[in-house]
Amino acid sequence: MSGVSVSAAPRSEAIAETRTVRRRMWLRILCLALAAIALLSGLCGGMWRLGWTIPHGSSLAELHGPLLISGLFGTLIGLERAVALGRDWSYAAPALSGLGTLTLLAGAPTAVGAGLFILASATLAAASLVITAKQPAVFTGALLFGALTWFSGNVLWLIGNSVPDVVGWWLAFLILTVAGERLELSRLVAPKRGSEAMFLFAVGLLILGAQNGLMTPNGAVLYGLALVFTTTWLLRHDIASHNLRQQGQTRFSAACMMSGYVWLGLSGVALVAAPPGAALHTYDFALHAVLIGFALSMVFGHALIILPAVTGIRIAYRPFMYAPLALLHASLVIRGIGDALAWQAFRQWSGIVTILAIVSFALTVGLASKRRNTEADRVQHRFP
Repeated sequence: MSGVSVSAAPRSEAIAETRTVRRRMWLRILCLALAAIALLSGLCGGMWRLGWTIPHGSSLAELHGPLLISGLFGTLIGLERAVALGRDWSYAAPALSGLGTLTLLAGAPTAVGAGLFILASATLAAASLVITAKQPAVFTGALLFGALTWFSGNVLWLIGNSVPDVVGWWLAFLILTVAGERLELSRLVAPKRGSEAMFLFAVGLLILGAQNGLMTPNGAVLYGLALVFTTTWLLRHDIASHNLRQQGQTRFSAACMMSGYVWLGLSGVALVAAPPGAALHTYDFALHAVLIGFALSMVFGHALIILPAVTGIRIAYRPFMYAPLALLHASLVIRGIGDALAWQAFRQWSGIVTILAIVSFALTVGLASKRRNTEADRVQHRFP
């Protein structure tokens, strides 16, 4: 009897492990699908704002910012953090932000969607706190602080502040998340003097600028200076500058990082040189330089690493992946010209080029992907 129970134990544990992995995998796929819905609906709202005729465009345009920042990036970052932490409860962050997207698209009051985004960001902050407690460091603190800025922006939106008034907090969420992750990787190279001090100084300016608001001259200048200092830090200390001399996927990821940093810096220069309150299209350019030029470049650069970890799909690097990246940056050049010269046609067509860049990148990833055995498959094979 004891021999049977002992031999059955590994099998029972393997079955439980298989079920857990499968459950998490289905949840990951669901969260990715919700992120895709947020992306598509957010892009439709953006196209309507640029002057294109889109069904239900007016309602989507009002949700353009929240859908892309909280619905898309909040879900993706929350999912990445949950996979890294490996706790079931941490998956509530991407699930709640995805649910927030669905409620907003279903026509529920804004407060309902904002409330779900608050719960999502609070869960992400809790997951980040657990990671920080396990590994106290500047980079884990930056990730935690990033989650808290997302939470702050969501709370301010819930209590009635407009999107332009809270967008500084939302953008800080994206910037601090990326900067924290790059700070972690920068430990692989010899640290340069003043690296962490400069990083913390940039974070301080970023928070002050977000607190004062991007639509105020003082807030715009402080925020712009923060972006310039952050860009300077990234260009000087990030390992991506070394990886540009490598080949294949490593060089492609580095090219995504470095080109994204350029747009982050240009956004900062625009805010300092022509604050949104004094210039017509500075807000538009600065916002999309961060969201498209910086954040989406990071998505392109990390997709070949994150997607296999999240979905179990192996993605092989292909040189033609540079084409969507070039399209992405071309769309921002067109938009920048349209904003600077008030050429509406340029601004409109920049949106089309952005969508082409995103769609073509998704297609190239799909063509370069190959299903691999998941952990659950391997466990099941070991214990048929």
